[in-house]
Amino acid sequence: MSAALRIVHAGPGVSLQDAGRWGYLRYGVTAAGPMDVLAHEAANCAAGAPPDAAAIEISVGGLELVAEDASIGCAIVGGGFRVALDGAALPSDCMATLAPGQRLSIRAGGSGSWAYLAPFARVERTPILGSLSMHARSGMGGAGLLAGEALALADLWEGPATPRALAPVRPAGSAPLRIVAGPQSDYFDADNFARFLEGPWRVSPRSDRMAYALEGPKIGHSKGFNIVSDGIAFGAIQIPGDGQPFVQMADRAPTGGYPKIGTVIAADLGRLAQMRPGDALHFSAVSVEEAVAAWKAARQAMAVAMAQDADLKPESLLALNLIGGVIFAEE
Repeated sequence: MSAALRIVHAGPGVSLQDAGRWGYLRYGVTAAGPMDVLAHEAANCAAGAPPDAAAIEISVGGLELVAEDASIGCAIVGGGFRVALDGAALPSDCMATLAPGQRLSIRAGGSGSWAYLAPFARVERTPILGSLSMHARSGMGGAGLLAGEALALADLWEGPATPRALAPVRPAGSAPLRIVAGPQSDYFDADNFARFLEGPWRVSPRSDRMAYALEGPKIGHSKGFNIVSDGIAFGAIQIPGDGQPFVQMADRAPTGGYPKIGTVIAADLGRLAQMRPGDALHFSAVSVEEAVAAWKAARQAMAVAMAQDADLKPESLLALNLIGGVIFAEE
């Protein structure tokens, strides 16, 4: 069975994102993929789709769409957005079924920068280098979703009979964003490293999918601000000559030549991505072991919430890591 979601309105930055275009970094092609990985996975899992499937990433510019040719189930995840079905308000995190001709509106609310819509279907498009993800700067994967466009869907499965709320992906809070120091933290003396952690920082309006620029105290370099260009990870924090950090995000360049004072840990990257220009933040340093444990805990909490709140397809449930540990019978 096939159908389509007809785009009525799509603000700047609304795009199709799957888990990303991995395996091509040595050719200068970065992965792209979702800005908030956990929210993207949660939307797919709530829709009964594989966690790495293509979903619509919605910016603060908002999205309106209409179901065509069939009823289409959709799961929406992304804190703070205003969601409405034919004008009737729904929770920010929810799933609902659109009958043909029904209009779904997802608009920016009081918080959050990215929301995700996962259809109860497979997106019918031709991958580029194995992925449907759009990379905004290069145009790989297309130029984003546009008004009037029809997003073709195939292999539809049944959506919820009535709209349902979903549990939030992560609890609200203003805890420090955790970083792992390095790989060039030795380019900054102890005073400047402490100044970086203390901040306070604000997200700059110059931020986009490539990097979030931060505004705050000037961070000085003890060994200069140029290095031999090396690889850039999602969350890497570079500090150029002006002393103002920027955090590399989903559309980051493959390499960079400014020293990196640290890397935002995976468990906190989505929280950073959901911040808006003007939002305040500060950092704390953790070990690699703590970063790995935090990511496992965040994914497990998301998986448990999705398993409780959504009618998952068996294959989607099996894809989630619901194991909290291992014990031996003799203990």
